[in-house]
Amino acid sequence: MKITFHSIIGPLCLAVILNLFCGLPARSQSHPKIPHVVFLISDDPINYSAEITIPAFADSLQKSGLFKTTVLKGHGEHESYGFKGLEVLNKADVLVVFFRRSALSHRQMDQVKSYIKSGRSVVGIRSADHSFSVRGKPAAAGYEGWWGFVPDILGHEYKGHDADELGTVISVNPSSAAHPILQGISLAKEWKSRGGTYRVSPLIDPKSVVLLEGSNPNLKEPVAWTRTNDYGGKVFYTSLGHPTDFAEQRFRLLFANALKWAGSKM
Repeated sequence: MKITFHSIIGPLCLAVILNLFCGLPARSQSHPKIPHVVFLISDDPINYSAEITIPAFADSLQKSGLFKTTVLKGHGEHESYGFKGLEVLNKADVLVVFFRRSALSHRQMDQVKSYIKSGRSVVGIRSADHSFSVRGKPAAAGYEGWWGFVPDILGHEYKGHDADELGTVISVNPSSAAHPILQGISLAKEWKSRGGTYRVSPLIDPKSVVLLEGSNPNLKEPVAWTRTNDYGGKVFYTSLGHPTDFAEQRFRLLFANALKWAGSKM
């Protein structure tokens, strides 16, 4: 059966769900500025169907009136990848990364780095922790990878992941339960992601705030955290993002809350 976003979330209308669950106040005239969120994704058979889940999710965020969203789907081979219209980063408040092992042209990599160096927010979803880590074929002439993005910006190292068959049981880090990104998220009933657990510990940044942890029979790892990068920008990363995670209301709430947090002033 062909996977579609609506087959993942079921018959409920996501636009309605967002208004109910996001915990976001209605837009008012006293707060006319809304965050502009730019999503960079890929149509990659092993990138967790981001090309299906993210456009529909972003569209619903925009329809809520609480965010302006732009989704850019990349094109090309991993060693010579690109995003048409990347200039939109000049007007972005939040950059969401959800693609894997791709080199960008020198010009486009400079655009991404300039955005980050400006101190604006970065959100990474699942494969973002090897987004620019080109492996196999080297970057083509005129293109470059950025292995430093993961340790320097996201604040960890990607050390592989366990089999999806094991899944990941999600729990809240008790010391972070009051964090705004966790607002409205209850784990009184167990939540198990079908995605394999990413191995990321120990986190490089000791000041990282771990929000969620994930476990399988073999290990326990951080699965969502925040930090501030060296340029003063907010960073949120989660190794969640398996397509079936979008069927889980608590994941959608986590994602929306993270964008709200990232798009707000420090």
